[in-house]
Amino acid sequence: MLRLLGSEKRLCNGLSRREALISGGLSFAGLSVADLLRARSTAAAEEQASRPRSFGQAKSCILLYLWGSPSQLETFDVKPDAPLEVRGEFGDGIASAIEGYRVGELLPNVARIVDRTAIVRSLTHPYPLHGIELALTGIPKLGQRFSDPHDTRSWPFIGSVVDYLHSNRSHERATTVPRNIALPWPFSSRRTGEVLRSGPYGGFLGSAYDPVWTDFEGAVSQTSSPVTAAFGGITKTYRDPYGGITPDSKFVLASAGEMSRGMTLDRLSRRRSLLEQFDSARERIDRVAAPDGFSKFQQMAFSLLTSPAARDAIDVARESVTVRDGYGMSLFGQSCLAARRLIEAGSTFVSVFWDEYQSVNSAWDTHEDHFNRMRNQLCPNFDVAYPALLHDLDERGRLDETMVVCISEHGRTPKIDDSPGGGRNHWSRAYSAIFAGGGFAKGRVVGRTDSIAGDVDSNPFSPNDILATMYHLLGIDHHAFLKDRLDRPLPIVAEGRVREELLA
Repeated sequence: MLRLLGSEKRLCNGLSRREALISGGLSFAGLSVADLLRARSTAAAEEQASRPRSFGQAKSCILLYLWGSPSQLETFDVKPDAPLEVRGEFGDGIASAIEGYRVGELLPNVARIVDRTAIVRSLTHPYPLHGIELALTGIPKLGQRFSDPHDTRSWPFIGSVVDYLHSNRSHERATTVPRNIALPWPFSSRRTGEVLRSGPYGGFLGSAYDPVWTDFEGAVSQTSSPVTAAFGGITKTYRDPYGGITPDSKFVLASAGEMSRGMTLDRLSRRRSLLEQFDSARERIDRVAAPDGFSKFQQMAFSLLTSPAARDAIDVARESVTVRDGYGMSLFGQSCLAARRLIEAGSTFVSVFWDEYQSVNSAWDTHEDHFNRMRNQLCPNFDVAYPALLHDLDERGRLDETMVVCISEHGRTPKIDDSPGGGRNHWSRAYSAIFAGGGFAKGRVVGRTDSIAGDVDSNPFSPNDILATMYHLLGIDHHAFLKDRLDRPLPIVAEGRVREELLA
């Protein structure tokens, strides 16, 4: 049974731990969860008043996760004076909207809007491998991760925690647009020869708090630049949807259970017997005020099947050609557009994964063919989609209350190796990330690395510092504890702290 307990300070809601214990504890299954999460004491109000004004400024979050990890040297930590074997073909960088700060030359559009963002160049941790749990879950150390993505001993994904806390804040009805939804397909499901990777799941909160995944149905455009990726002695050259997709490509919803492993709602709707069950359920629900008798799974499935809201939100074809082209006709660009639409429709936490496709060592995992992929696919499509998302949110009056967080699991090696096309390998001692909207500072570059972007010289950040800061902006006390199924208190974020350098 899951319970939420506070630390020595306060719960996320402002209740003290003593108050929670006196009230009988916060039982996930009990009515007291909602009651206590609504409560406000004088002491809690005073504590909240003492926090920076940015606490709770973000009403929602768009997480952009660049799986495989971009090179800091070609993006946000260029080193023009480094040796050629470090700076590579694109090492000089270009001037940006922040005076004295240079951005990778493959990101001219990003360079023009960095004055709306906060950039951290000093992220660091000791685990140079693809453990996205470290970036997204608040786990104390990567050695505690589990290979099974649905292992209930693992730490929950930040979107799952946000969903859990919102779900238990009051007697809310099931939403027609999921609070915690991820694009473009179930994570790591489009690569070949490997099991699904762990990370963005409900963990010890349970699979009810896994993200609701979309799936992608479409074709790769012939304008997509061919890329080469190799793993285990097998080399593939292919076109990638992140390089370009056809305009008729679309996203569909995959809800829970079997659907998260490839059973889309469109396919599910053809199962007459199941539809009859839901028709019967709808008749019963229509006779009562709310579907309180349904489990979370049932409410979610019912909502997605009977309401067009979520499917309309991910239908990017409803946007004008001009808007769609503005994001770029790539899988990442159209996913960013769908994310904006989902936020407008009422989602709280929307994740866009630039994920592997076909081969391991794909996406931003540029062990080889580095310069071709950076020049012709990765940077150009990011350079179109990311500024478009910020502009669009800003024009619609949503940027100030929507965090846009762009992170990855580590960086790339300073020295280029002799792999075909050049390669940069895993490097976690120093890497970069970029943040915008929702209470983040504007025009601020935080942290500094050495002359080759290999080690942090000043102001180191841990991944859990980033998570703690995200929770803070979402109005959640990162000191709070969640209790797992063995009744052990586990911190939402272990060993992380809110970094005021990032706050407006």
